[in-house]
Amino acid sequence: MSPQTLFYIIIGILIVNFIVDKVLDTLNAKHFNDPIPEELKDVYELDEYQKSQAYKKENQRFGTIASTISILATLLFFFLDGFKYVDEIARSISDNNIIITLVFFGIIMLASDILSTPFGYYKIFVIEEKFGFNKTTKKLFILDKIKGLMMMVLIGGLLLSLIVWFYETTGSQFWLYAWAMIAVFSFFMNMFYAKLIVPLFNKQTPLEEGSLRSKIEEYSSQVGFKLDNIFVIDGSKRSTKANAYFSGFGSEKRITLYDTLINDLEEDEIVAVLAHEVGHYKKKHIVFNLTASIATTGFTLWLLSLFIGNQLFSDALNISDPSFHIGLIVFGVLYSPISEITGLIMNYFSRKFEYQADDYAKNTFEATPLISALKKLSKNSLSNLTPHPAYVTAHYSHPTLLQRSRNLNS
Repeated sequence: MSPQTLFYIIIGILIVNFIVDKVLDTLNAKHFNDPIPEELKDVYELDEYQKSQAYKKENQRFGTIASTISILATLLFFFLDGFKYVDEIARSISDNNIIITLVFFGIIMLASDILSTPFGYYKIFVIEEKFGFNKTTKKLFILDKIKGLMMMVLIGGLLLSLIVWFYETTGSQFWLYAWAMIAVFSFFMNMFYAKLIVPLFNKQTPLEEGSLRSKIEEYSSQVGFKLDNIFVIDGSKRSTKANAYFSGFGSEKRITLYDTLINDLEEDEIVAVLAHEVGHYKKKHIVFNLTASIATTGFTLWLLSLFIGNQLFSDALNISDPSFHIGLIVFGVLYSPISEITGLIMNYFSRKFEYQADDYAKNTFEATPLISALKKLSKNSLSNLTPHPAYVTAHYSHPTLLQRSRNLNS
């Protein structure tokens, strides 16, 4: 294969991915005005439904503009030898391959962030503000950006440095060491993310004594689920949207409830949502997801090790010397079709697990409060009640509200 052929294969993959996404978005948009299914008639009043339609349409238009600009900028960068230019800058700074790689990806990430920040700002302070969701201040937006960049530099930089070092010292076997390191890091983050990372962005406080905590403790005792760590997170400082999640293992396991969730739902509805989260733990979904993620990472790194030093990869981007960072860029694009397939598989399992967690909540608590909780959460976030099936298959990690409602009622 010639370098020029590989270059156009890369361009073709980027364009096909973009077209597929836009086709799915268009199919989904055609369902925005579908009549609400009978089972969900009580979710929206007429004016609320019209507001949800306007919200969906505005997000779809904005997404199309943002993704079009992004793909055009990416293609321009490829055609104008942008990677060659950045590679030359990185090599002019140091002869050390670790530093070269860090500088190379640092420039790429910084440029990407500069391009995406105006879109993120518009999304939060125009669209989310217009529909009453935004609670983020401009100061908080800037602080989040700074903290996010610092996290990327410190954690991402350290992991990338170690991977390059493994490559430099062990050659084609680097993937085994990188895999082991990422597996340990993933397990560590699953255990301690809520303790170490979340406090940098949000305040977490133990759920205060009262009827809600008593009901939660009564339920957890009933199902034999020892739960001492129940926290409330101040999600309302960024958005009115609500959420709840489970994290950690063993003594570090905890349930985190958004303060917006507590404000929006009745106590029995909150317990039902918590029962759903307990269902994920009891059914070992968290272990499965972590194991699947680590296995997928291992496969990806092994495949990367077969191609990373290929001269053809560098030639395709008009760069004379093969290098880890250039190989990673080309491999990332070539691997994306496989990544899409694994994403579809993981989404399938995720939707299946949501049904199982719903069934667990129904069997150990009640279905009715969970259904009403899901309806309230959908209403309060102006969710799409009639998404296109293909869009659901490609993008949804949860079944639709209609699917979950029918399952819970069965």
